[in-house]
Amino acid sequence: QFFALYANVDGFAFREKYIPVHQRPEIDQWILSSLHSLVRKVSAYMDDYEPTQAGRAMEYFLDEHLSNWYVRLCRRRFWKGEYGHDKICAYQTLYECLEVLSRLMAPIAPFFADWLFRNLNDVTHRLGATSVHLADFPDFDASVIDEELEERMQLAQDISSLVLSLRKKVNIKVRQPLQKVLIPVINPHMEEQIRKLEALIRNEVNVKSFDYIDEHDHFIKKQLKPNFRSLGARMGAKMKAVAAAIAAMDQDQISELERNKAFELEVEGVPVSIALDDVEVIAEDIPGWSVAVKDNLTVALDITVTPELQEEGDAREFVNRIQKIRKEQQLALTDRIGVRMEIPELLKRAIINFNDYICTEILADQIDFVPQLQDGTEIEV
Repeated sequence: QFFALYANVDGFAFREKYIPVHQRPEIDQWILSSLHSLVRKVSAYMDDYEPTQAGRAMEYFLDEHLSNWYVRLCRRRFWKGEYGHDKICAYQTLYECLEVLSRLMAPIAPFFADWLFRNLNDVTHRLGATSVHLADFPDFDASVIDEELEERMQLAQDISSLVLSLRKKVNIKVRQPLQKVLIPVINPHMEEQIRKLEALIRNEVNVKSFDYIDEHDHFIKKQLKPNFRSLGARMGAKMKAVAAAIAAMDQDQISELERNKAFELEVEGVPVSIALDDVEVIAEDIPGWSVAVKDNLTVALDITVTPELQEEGDAREFVNRIQKIRKEQQLALTDRIGVRMEIPELLKRAIINFNDYICTEILADQIDFVPQLQDGTEIEV
């Protein structure tokens, strides 16, 4: 529905010359790499007579990669700006994902796959087949698969997920900007991977900056909790002693475990090897910060909201309320508006300071302040 809505507005029908993958933005390269990795995986599952695993792989790609990440991050590319190179890249990429998915799912979802295929191909006529069941099953292109890029984007997704969970924990909305995220990195490669996608993550979680510290900077204190389900069967009668040894591990030892995903303890004079999956890493919150951990990834979020950040947050909330009014009044995506408002002085300052941003987002030609407004719509910011 999202693709059809904007493709119809812009008249996209894949008439333009196919843009090579390496000439597209990195996020397009990532989703196509992920798509071809999926084709490789699903083909292997089908060859092994495992349709259930194939279906789960497609579901994960569709939910976690295509819908919840690619489309959400690229939404602005479809509805903002001129119909130029970047927008055509976005349309071609999303079309290709949907068209390949329709052929990929055809053996296990025949009716929906054919409906999707026909809705796409009847407009573009890219494939000669009149039905998905007359089209070839897709082949993966190894030259499109970039495992380093996929690793980098997974790291960005994990960081974003942790930061958003911290916002929810302290009840700070995503529309409220925050100043900083602090990330302890376990090696230079990890820092390099994050830096390459830092701008994307900052935009996703709405923070101003990232700071990095190495594993030996113990600004964030951690503790380990044994995973009794994982360790119990292996350790048997030694479980109590192993649990005590795990709880006694210092910060450097915890860092080594996170870095290598394994660590050797000495328990009652006997070496005992533990893996990262054998423990739960718990980070202590710091005054003014909130901390979360997932495997060997730790993030700390600066949760102090300054007056300047509060103003920007108010402006973003105002945009959200106006967009809802546009939707309620069934305005077209391209309709421009004028806004007249009666507001408190505190909010007025935020509207003035972020006037250009607000007008761009809500497609307003101007915003006027009036002492009294009749027949308006009351909103809460």
